[in-house]
Amino acid sequence: MVYFVYRCVYEGPSGRLVRHFPDATVLDWFRRVWDDAASQDAYKWVERELGANVHGLHTIFETGLPAPRTHGELRRMLKEHLYVERTLRVDRHSVRVLTDDDDVELAYFFVDDHVVADEPDCWAYLVHESWDLPADAPPHVRTFTPPVPVDVVSPAPPGGEGVTWAVILTHHATANSVGGRYPKALQGVRLPGLAAALRAADAHELSGELCALRALIAPGEREIASALECCNRWGPLEEWLPEISPPHSQAHEHALRLLEDFVPADGRDPGRTLIRCDGHLAQMAIHMDEAFGYRQWFLFDDVWAAAHPEMAASLMRFGAHWDPRCRRGHARLTHCG
Repeated sequence: MVYFVYRCVYEGPSGRLVRHFPDATVLDWFRRVWDDAASQDAYKWVERELGANVHGLHTIFETGLPAPRTHGELRRMLKEHLYVERTLRVDRHSVRVLTDDDDVELAYFFVDDHVVADEPDCWAYLVHESWDLPADAPPHVRTFTPPVPVDVVSPAPPGGEGVTWAVILTHHATANSVGGRYPKALQGVRLPGLAAALRAADAHELSGELCALRALIAPGEREIASALECCNRWGPLEEWLPEISPPHSQAHEHALRLLEDFVPADGRDPGRTLIRCDGHLAQMAIHMDEAFGYRQWFLFDDVWAAAHPEMAASLMRFGAHWDPRCRRGHARLTHCG
């Protein structure tokens, strides 16, 4: 079986389109569809066959060339004829593309199913079709180690246990709409204690989204579910004003005043936002605008990550990097490729 994944903000709450095809290899998929796609409007064929207008993919079927016979031929033809704005990587078992449509970055992948099975810490989240992740967290003796660099945003409280990570998949410009979102870590706290930990945190160490979440947690509130609901009615989540962030009481009062004035704009529809909070995992697909859809928020602790290590690792990789198979030792802020 071959997986196709389109990583694209236009693809609903998950920001991904996942398809499966019965072909044994990626090469077999291209060989099977080649003549059919080339004999008609390739642009419309791609949209009909894959379920989306995959940016630039139709160009490989418009060359007038015969179908590739070998992996080497496929690689050469893709390198020479596929329209790609950024980066193309091809090996015997996958095709990985990073491109953009002048508004946002997009990535798409063809990959053999045995690669997905052999590398679950890279692919589990990418091929997961639903917006939400499995919430069960049975206890495990194993521990979880993040596969990417992590930003520690607050010191561990005395006697605290565990760690909670925040993977918030937001973007604010074309240049950073795929990758570049590294996990934030709150040491010494698990998700049931996150509300109190955020109230006590130094807001200057938090991202804009976490600052907004902190401010929207009411004094004495023990869970973050209602604060996530408030974030859904919050305006510029990434633009929290740091000068009024501490102390928490001031931040909360100011946030409540701003909530009163919230008017959805640019097609934003809070009614389309999806929120789910469980014991060790909180997740939200927040609808931000009509054109570019949703942003995904995941907050989970070491209990959940130990129960779902492949999903947790691949989610963190997904946030940090566009290419799930990249093993290059490039610097954190270097755009790989």
